[in-house]
Amino acid sequence: MLKFFLCLLYSTIFEKNIDMKIKLLLTILFSTAFTNAQVKGTVTDTNGEPLPYVNVFIKDTYKGTATNFDGVFEFETKEKQITVVFKSLGFETKTMELQNPSNTVIKLSETSYNLTEIVLTNSEDPAYEVIRNAIANRDKNSAKTDKYEADFYSKSIFKVEDTPKNIRVAINSEDPGELDSLGNGVLYLSETVSKVKFERPNKIYEQIIASKVAGNSRGFSFNTATNSDFNFYKNFISFGTKHISPIADGAFGYYKYKLENTFYDQKKLINKIKVIAKRKNEPVFEGYLYIVEDSWEIYGTQLSTNGNRMQNGFVNELTITQDYSYNSSNKIWAKNIQTLNFDASFFGIKFKGNYSYVFTNYSFVEEFSEGTFGKEIVKIEADSNKKDDAYWQNNRQIALNEEEITNYHKKDSIYEQKNSKVYLDSIDKKSNTFKIQDIVMGYTYKNRAEKYSINYSALGSNFNTIQGYSLSTGFTFKKENEEEIKSYKIKLESNYGLSDKRFRPQLSFNKTINKLNLTSFEIKAGTELKQFNNQNPISPLINGISSLFFARNFAKFYHSEFAAAKYETEITNGIMGAINASYEMRKAVFNNTDKTFYNGQSHSYTSNNPFNPLDFTNSGLVKNDIYKIGFNTEINFDQKYISRPDGKIRVKNNKYPVLNFNFTKAFSGSELKNSYEFLSSNLKYNHTFGNKGTTYLNLEAGTFFNNKNVQFIDQKHFNGNQTHINLNGSYLNSFALLPYYTHSTANNYLELHAEHNFKGFLLNKIPLINKLQWNTIIGLHQISTHGQKPYQELSAGLDNIGIGAYKFFRVNYVRSYQNGYQGDGFLFGLKFNLGE
Repeated sequence: MLKFFLCLLYSTIFEKNIDMKIKLLLTILFSTAFTNAQVKGTVTDTNGEPLPYVNVFIKDTYKGTATNFDGVFEFETKEKQITVVFKSLGFETKTMELQNPSNTVIKLSETSYNLTEIVLTNSEDPAYEVIRNAIANRDKNSAKTDKYEADFYSKSIFKVEDTPKNIRVAINSEDPGELDSLGNGVLYLSETVSKVKFERPNKIYEQIIASKVAGNSRGFSFNTATNSDFNFYKNFISFGTKHISPIADGAFGYYKYKLENTFYDQKKLINKIKVIAKRKNEPVFEGYLYIVEDSWEIYGTQLSTNGNRMQNGFVNELTITQDYSYNSSNKIWAKNIQTLNFDASFFGIKFKGNYSYVFTNYSFVEEFSEGTFGKEIVKIEADSNKKDDAYWQNNRQIALNEEEITNYHKKDSIYEQKNSKVYLDSIDKKSNTFKIQDIVMGYTYKNRAEKYSINYSALGSNFNTIQGYSLSTGFTFKKENEEEIKSYKIKLESNYGLSDKRFRPQLSFNKTINKLNLTSFEIKAGTELKQFNNQNPISPLINGISSLFFARNFAKFYHSEFAAAKYETEITNGIMGAINASYEMRKAVFNNTDKTFYNGQSHSYTSNNPFNPLDFTNSGLVKNDIYKIGFNTEINFDQKYISRPDGKIRVKNNKYPVLNFNFTKAFSGSELKNSYEFLSSNLKYNHTFGNKGTTYLNLEAGTFFNNKNVQFIDQKHFNGNQTHINLNGSYLNSFALLPYYTHSTANNYLELHAEHNFKGFLLNKIPLINKLQWNTIIGLHQISTHGQKPYQELSAGLDNIGIGAYKFFRVNYVRSYQNGYQGDGFLFGLKFNLGE
């Protein structure tokens, strides 16, 4: 009634001409009635040093907050007096009565330990019995929190702490104001507030109602609760590699344990157990695990891993800390606070990062209503980035410290400045200055205010036996419309061969129609020198090196004059569809140069005829025209997605394979009667077997209909490799020893690529060898085509090869078989994109 009366009084008075002082007084009275008072303070140790990430919550509830880096906490409440619990791992939990409002200093003492509660019955450390009980009760304890609703808050901060001088100069000149004169400072700071519904093992719906990114008032943070589910009740926790939980089923094979201390918290005996890795380079943790006696629930964690165990050489150390709070009414220990702290280095630059998560206002439910969970797992509200300072002051679960406050103010100010037309024009004027070296290095003209750019590509050069040396460049015009989630791009590319003296231009137009439903359109026309296999199994760089230095011109080309169009969209969630149409005129080309640096006598250039490398008169191609129309569908089963106001992020469900179906209808445009239909399907799948590695599978099958007049150029070609080099990093769509065109077909075919990467499971158990952090990979690759015996390759190799953090290389030993053993060899390359 009081609020209703004040509302009525407020509206009545302000419609009248009342003295300003009275209005002000009533405004204060009105606002006071509607706002909660603030409880705040600072938590320190007994020496006065601030304690970060102390779990601060109202007793027997899941309402609370956490202290920031400076030990400061604050939260809103309507109660005049509340009982608050202050809990931090390594310190005695303190319960205090606090008045509302209040601002006080709370001192926490280090935990008083008592090992006499545990009786040592034999030579085994008592910790082992505690861990056995924790493992035995793991499923039961996990089930206590398997269905809940909660409020969620997250904050992430990423800082540079040491920058080499030469890099520092480049950073400051490129983006002044982001870092200090030493190249140090906050690179990224963001926060989110959301409401979460969760049901194990993986059902989730999160509604992000507030999102804040320092220096980008229109940006949306990527912090979500979906990325915070590090559950030590599971057997494995993923940090790049599958790490074994200290209470996993097979944990005793990976860990040693030591009971360091016991103490009481809220009349519960807590065991502080030191977790020790048996082998340093396996995917395991080290640190402390706190277990509640009798119920054997997790009380807290302080566990660390490192780059070697994560197979990420740039990460030095990563520590995950979790703090659970107890509610005596439902007798559940629930995770309130979780932090991830890491430090990393990259090319001499040292970074530090922190992710902080706070779960409050838990509501544990028996069952969720039907329809609670669907394909949308995260929805970011359109106005979530428009919350004002008052909202954040009332809803921020971890108070900002001085560094964060300064960073927000500084970057928000810089953002406003940088997005003013005057500033953008001044920056453009400086950066758009043309320099003579730009003729070779490339040049970009930007108009930031109008959101468009014009780019001149750097002058490139390659070598092949058709063109000799070729020069290439291009121009690209790009226009963006952030508000309408649209963009388009116009690109002109040109290539000139010095030996065949031929100019080949291309013009393309690409438009992103709607990022929300992933709709785009592209049209392209021009002339091009193409490989017979349009998958381009030989890169221009590798072909040029192989030709010039080893006189091996494996790539075979033809001249194409073409026009093509493609429209792609999401038909429904999980199903992408595309339609394409094209016209192409194909003509033969011949070698125009014999230039090589190779002095050996055993090799010379072969012809451009893929059928007969020694036939320099016939090309294997008769001039012809062809029209094609095609349909392609990609199906991701049970695909989830994240809805953002600026686009949609698809989240693949790794339980199921990805399927592709392709149909092409070809119409002859010449006397060759080159008409046919082609149908193919492709399945890609990968599965991780705990810490024992991941299996990758790529299976494709296809067939031609009305195939009597299919030209060789239109047949199905397989990605062979006779260079023994793989620079594209993918090993699941190519063969290591197969000649390029020996198995091309216009009939039925089946292609299989399968590999298993042990992710260090085998080698990290071998002393000394495990320090190298190499991974063992085995593979099977096979082609079955009409009229030929199956071709097979068996491979065994190592990846993650390199020096220090830079482990980008891979080597395979391969044996090939077709109606018996054919040969063997080594394949050298990069390790990127395995499984894609």
